[in-house]
Amino acid sequence: MSSMRKIRKAVIPVAGMGTRFLPATKAIPKEMLTIVDRPTIQYIVEEVVASGIEEVILITSEGKSAIENHFDYDFKLDTVLKEKNKTQLRAELKQISSLIDIVSVRQKEPLGLGHAIWMARNVVGNEPFLVLLGDDLVKSEVPCCRQMINLYEEVQESIVAIQRVPMDQTHQYGIVEGNPSEQSGAHLVDRMIEKPAPGTSSSNMAIIGRYLLMPEIFELLGKTTPGHGGEIQLTDALQALSKTRGMYAYEFEGKRYDAGDKLGYLKAIVDYALENPDFNGSFLDHLKTICAQNDLCKRD
Repeated sequence: MSSMRKIRKAVIPVAGMGTRFLPATKAIPKEMLTIVDRPTIQYIVEEVVASGIEEVILITSEGKSAIENHFDYDFKLDTVLKEKNKTQLRAELKQISSLIDIVSVRQKEPLGLGHAIWMARNVVGNEPFLVLLGDDLVKSEVPCCRQMINLYEEVQESIVAIQRVPMDQTHQYGIVEGNPSEQSGAHLVDRMIEKPAPGTSSSNMAIIGRYLLMPEIFELLGKTTPGHGGEIQLTDALQALSKTRGMYAYEFEGKRYDAGDKLGYLKAIVDYALENPDFNGSFLDHLKTICAQNDLCKRD
């Protein structure tokens, strides 16, 4: 096997309009909606940093400057906090601005996820890279991306993160069909289907918003014909890539939240709040009070 190429870069597409959260996202990027005390995108970037990645490429669009500003240094704000002796908050904001090197690439037309990733080709270059969707959160002891990199260091092929979903929900996801490999939690991909019609696949292995891709994906994306809605589907290019070289589906350890869905977003807020040491006890007491008052759960 050829010498291993290190995973140094991560692409995070944030160009979507966030229509599922309108009117909240009319003027605010959906990635800037907060989970307790920080925007969703910060959790994504922190996972990348904790996984050893050196550079983030944001795929942006008009109206997304708030995301770039969040990770930038604000001299005026820093001066105000210094004058007010807000030492801890000032240190926290400085830490955010120095998390990682960030490059922005504009997606000028809304042509789908596949096209958004293709836009990163000149910055990524000829090396493997990660892709993280900006509204998928994964809470885990070992960062999900780090788990995928660990697997990559064994197999040196592309990897898609998957989770098992109920069979009546498979039509909402890209679905992987494959066979277990020698590596724990990994499957060799045989076929990938984007939102299969009920009864057309026996698999419930659903792709979630984490990918580790070989650079050959860019050429395949450039050749992919637009599909539903005139968008370039990533799954089509992944299927083509899996036929030219090996690809793995990995059942990561951890809990995933679809923060781009209203219910998933609320679940994430509750779970992250319950782990926040500043107020987790009082927040749990509040939830118990609400449950009891509305006869939603039993009293302890």
